[in-house]
Amino acid sequence: MKNIKKGDLVQVMTGTDRGKQGRVIAVDHSKGRVRVESVRMRKRHLKPGRAGAQQGGVVEDEGFIDSSNVLLVHPEDNQPSRVRIEHRDGARTRVFVRGGQDVPEPAVG
Repeated sequence: MKNIKKGDLVQVMTGTDRGKQGRVIAVDHSKGRVRVESVRMRKRHLKPGRAGAQQGGVVEDEGFIDSSNVLLVHPEDNQPSRVRIEHRDGARTRVFVRGGQDVPEPAVG
């Protein structure tokens, strides 16, 4: 669970959105869930004045999915790969199991 960060490119491995790739929008470490863009889209009906819809109506946004259902995407070949943590020079480093390269830090902002 700690291997996935906000901004990482991931691929959904199970469920109705299987095969979709997208960036991680949010991570809930306490529940072990992630929110991925354009995955598990849901519609919420909001009254006027509520957050997200000042005039009210139907708002579509992403729902959370379990972090065990996604894998990070290797940037060289766009294929999913597991990630392990290695300690190099006293620092924790995320490393792709397939190939052994470091996971690039996500560009958040």
